[in-house]
Amino acid sequence: MDHIQLRGLRAVGTHGVLPDERQRAQPFEVDIDIEADLTDAGRSDDLSDTVDYGGIAELVAAEVGGRHADLLEHLADRIASEVLAAAGGRASAVSVTVRKLRPPLPVDLSSVSVSVTRP
Repeated sequence: MDHIQLRGLRAVGTHGVLPDERQRAQPFEVDIDIEADLTDAGRSDDLSDTVDYGGIAELVAAEVGGRHADLLEHLADRIASEVLAAAGGRASAVSVTVRKLRPPLPVDLSSVSVSVTRP
């Protein structure tokens, strides 16, 4: 199987369980790995034969910047569902990693992340 990968997509959102995280936007980073058969696109050189990664990037940024999620697990699951829907049956699976770049923890930690894979 072939893969389309988006790495390091950054957007701001208000996700987290702490009251401050609900009110003050913070940066998130998302990686997407779409599993799909890209044979037709490789032969035709036609965007309609593949998954439009530009459109995927826009919808992921909108999801991060949109509706609040308490848990990164929930946000990652929502993103995975949106990506699969946008792929319109071309994708057989998607893996999503969501990274909180400024976790509110009392230790020196550069990020915390959650990864999900959905068929």
